[in-house]
Amino acid sequence: MRVILFCANPYAFGIMKPLYDALVRMEHAVLWYIPQKIASQFPFSGITGITGSMKEIDAFKSDAIFVPGNEVPYYLRGVKVQIFHGLAGEKQGHFRIRNYFDLYLTQGPYFTERFQQLAKKHRDFTVTETGWCKLDTLFQNHEAYRQERDQLLAAAGKKKLILYAPTFSPSLTSATTAQLEIFDLAQQDNIYVMIKFHDLMDPEVVRQYKTAAQAVKNVSIVDDRNILKYLIMADMMISDTSSVVYEFILLNKPVITIRSTAETINWRDIPSATSLVETVKHELVHDAFRDARLNTIRTYHPYTDGKSSERMIEATESYIKIHGVPDKRKLNLYRRYKINKMFGRRPE
Repeated sequence: MRVILFCANPYAFGIMKPLYDALVRMEHAVLWYIPQKIASQFPFSGITGITGSMKEIDAFKSDAIFVPGNEVPYYLRGVKVQIFHGLAGEKQGHFRIRNYFDLYLTQGPYFTERFQQLAKKHRDFTVTETGWCKLDTLFQNHEAYRQERDQLLAAAGKKKLILYAPTFSPSLTSATTAQLEIFDLAQQDNIYVMIKFHDLMDPEVVRQYKTAAQAVKNVSIVDDRNILKYLIMADMMISDTSSVVYEFILLNKPVITIRSTAETINWRDIPSATSLVETVKHELVHDAFRDARLNTIRTYHPYTDGKSSERMIEATESYIKIHGVPDKRKLNLYRRYKINKMFGRRPE
């Protein structure tokens, strides 16, 4: 296949990398689309075949376009494949059908069932459950990352690594109200705190935390865009309404959220940050939600073999064998207008 990896936002890079690696191993032709405004944020070295030119993308004449976002130009040749940018199904718009995609590759039964119902209604796309390519890394490299964790804790004289990973949405984030408690946690016996902000977090919030961190021991703020390494390293995570909660739960480790709006909460959720330190200490000992986590793993992402990328590629090849490669996607006038405004009209 000739494949485009369509990255409209920096968070797409970490999602796409395991898929890219699998495509290269399987000897497919790959071209990354990365707009110029985010090109400098691309974190991987030694990768060729990158363009920010829609003219080059159009001329590539792809067979498939993998998209971890909500939009893709309808006029590009190729099966338009939605691969998602998170696991938080309760977030607004996750199950919204925008008519841009031919194939939805879902992460687990919870998502598959919902999208299959929508497929019956709309009758213009197909759904296949494959697991999520981003999480291939989650089930690899554990030994190296755990060694790094152990070295960090030994140097600090601590025993437990707590990861704080809040969402960026102003209406959902805990970062603006939990700062004091997060830094108090770093002062507790045997606890080291690592903070990982979303790429889209308010820069002023990040600045405030970095300033405060200069005066506090046993806390660090990481700028690495790929959070998976830190999920593997951590013993527990604190968050709010973020899809990263589900990624962490897949490792079968305890989570605490602050005012989560999740549809089904299978972890410890607290109404405010005021009880955070006490709750962390309790959950580190008792881990009351272990059985509930196992249920979440079964329904959200039961694949732990690190081979979801291969399944996604095979599902796309199977789609093409049955349906062929479309020259473009049929859209109504409003959707065409929106795409043309976002990406420009089809190059001449």
